[in-house]
Amino acid sequence: MAETSADLPALRAVIDGPLAEIARRFSRYLAERWPHDALVIFTRECTGRPRKVAGAAEVVDRVGIGELEAVRSALAPGEHAELTARLGEAPRRLWAVLDRSGILLILVPRKPARAGRDAIDPETAAPCAADERCALPGAAELAARFGVVATSIRQQVAQASPEYLTEARAASAERARAVAELTAAHEATLTAVLATLRATGLDDRQARAAAVETASAALLAARAGRATERALAEEPPAAAFDRLRAELAPVLRDTEVLFAAPGAGAPLPGEIAVGARAMTTAVVLAFVGRPGLRRLRVGWEHADAALCIDVRDQASGVIDADALRRALEGRVRTLRAALEIEALPGWGCRVVLRLPLAAPTVRRERGALDRLNRREREVLGLLAAGRRNRAIAAELGVAESTVKFHVTGVLKKLAVSTRGEAAALGVRAGLLPGSP
Repeated sequence: MAETSADLPALRAVIDGPLAEIARRFSRYLAERWPHDALVIFTRECTGRPRKVAGAAEVVDRVGIGELEAVRSALAPGEHAELTARLGEAPRRLWAVLDRSGILLILVPRKPARAGRDAIDPETAAPCAADERCALPGAAELAARFGVVATSIRQQVAQASPEYLTEARAASAERARAVAELTAAHEATLTAVLATLRATGLDDRQARAAAVETASAALLAARAGRATERALAEEPPAAAFDRLRAELAPVLRDTEVLFAAPGAGAPLPGEIAVGARAMTTAVVLAFVGRPGLRRLRVGWEHADAALCIDVRDQASGVIDADALRRALEGRVRTLRAALEIEALPGWGCRVVLRLPLAAPTVRRERGALDRLNRREREVLGLLAAGRRNRAIAAELGVAESTVKFHVTGVLKKLAVSTRGEAAALGVRAGLLPGSP
């Protein structure tokens, strides 16, 4: 894959599509130059789906957050290497790139059946011993390409579209539920094992001591796994607000601003933190864009199972409320927020947003899903993957008008009013492309 302008349209195709499938597109893009069996992108930016995977199911279906964190911690931001590490519950030879943004790329290399002229042969390029790290083949080119993809991921998350927030909230809630159930089962089992092994009736003291040590370590690992998953799905209010201040600093350089940080409180769901920053930024930009702005107050308050965003200024008291409502409409609807806009001529304006912290109750009765026919289930799966009508039509080989007809049928049978609600149901039901 020569570094020419002809390569740019292919790279654009990677980043120009649903975020949920960016790993698959990037995998196809890299396949000729860096042949691989599996690809994993790991980012804390995506609280709902921090792992984006493509390739061999025996690898990607078993990849754990702990494994990815271990590889990530072995690299410095901007570093890349070939190394051997545990991935998918087995030690593997990996090509790893940690972008300066902190987003991690991992490739499990393979020897291509028919390598192209510029392809890297994983069997002959910089072989490493099991306990060594080597230079990654074609490192500069791979890192540069991944840098573009990593930037696109960060931008898409920062934009926090309603579709992304709906899908991410559903994924986070489902993952948290599954992790909690699995961890509880592990803790109960291991606690019972420990109680048995500590019983005085066992006479092989050495074997019992070794078993106690092993079971204790497993119990700690299970609890640590729950903490890691919680850290991915939640963000402390003060930390989320500090990130907001840093993001707004370039915009507010010439404005007198009072920041009112939230007090201590329970962690915010990741999607609430992302959405709150995006909505606050939209309001601040609406204020900053008007002449005569003298002072601005930006505050968050975390209380009563809700996050309250309060932005007020001292200016003319004139604001285009309709335009601001349109700018916030998608996120307000998705996050079930309450929006108030006040304008007092000669005094100033105030915008208040209240975001409930509890995840919405998603209706997902089995009977409703069973009413979908085969084609409608395919359409729902593609909606869950973030596809638009044109992309769905291209994948299914039908007209776009036919897709609109099926989408209408899906919404009616599921008793929902928006594509986002239907997508959330599809995610929680596991109806992604390729599912039965």
